[in-house]
Amino acid sequence: MDTRAKNNVKVVGREDGPTIMLAHGFGCDQSMWRRVTERLVSDHQVVLFDHVGAGASDPAAWDAERYSTLDAYAQDVLDIVAELDLHDVVFVGHSVAAMIGVLAVAEDPSRFAELVLLTPSPRYLDDESDGYKGGFTRADIDELVESLESNYLGWSAAMAPNIVGNPDRPELGGELTDAFCRTDPARALAFARATFLSDNRSDLARVTVPTLVIECARDSLAPRHVGAYVHEQIAGSELVTLDAGGHCPQLSHPEPTTDAIVAFVDRLR
Repeated sequence: MDTRAKNNVKVVGREDGPTIMLAHGFGCDQSMWRRVTERLVSDHQVVLFDHVGAGASDPAAWDAERYSTLDAYAQDVLDIVAELDLHDVVFVGHSVAAMIGVLAVAEDPSRFAELVLLTPSPRYLDDESDGYKGGFTRADIDELVESLESNYLGWSAAMAPNIVGNPDRPELGGELTDAFCRTDPARALAFARATFLSDNRSDLARVTVPTLVIECARDSLAPRHVGAYVHEQIAGSELVTLDAGGHCPQLSHPEPTTDAIVAFVDRLR
């Protein structure tokens, strides 16, 4: 299957500029990056894509068993950079795509120059065995999955405003709701299971490229202690805290988000 069609790959911006690959999170598609993309294209080559099962990815590529774990999404990232013959890529992953990036870079660091993790969480579930606080109990996750399964559209309308935060800007919650509603419910449920039941804490130590962790000061899905944990587990990483609320700063606070990415990329060039 053609990789470009499979993942609806788009390449925009300056061909001779640093290559930045933007990966969207659960329930979204590449359009969620548009406010960041428009700030990058003058000086950077930007690679956008949709995860299989989302956006305008090829429906024929979807396989529920294959995409039951994040490893398949990480392999898709590697397939894209290989198909486009990209090198020195700056991979920017939002939310669950941050861990997809961790897996891809750990598997083949040779094609990546830097890694940017935007509001990451390596495990959403609390772990009583070692005291790790991901922010959710197993009962919380079971309830979330049950809600997704029984009434996906209702869940989307209720949860999107809480995820994006910024209640004084309801249009942002509406935009995320619309993105959720464009996703096939069955595929969204599979991606939700892969997202919220994954545990990638041990994979953080496998990252060997320069890494930037970007967190929001107020984020109910990935609170600051989780950002600090990711920073501590990736040797030599940097941590930037945006004075922002919500889990989607590329949507709600595109300027400081872009500034943090560009400052990190430019400083290491």
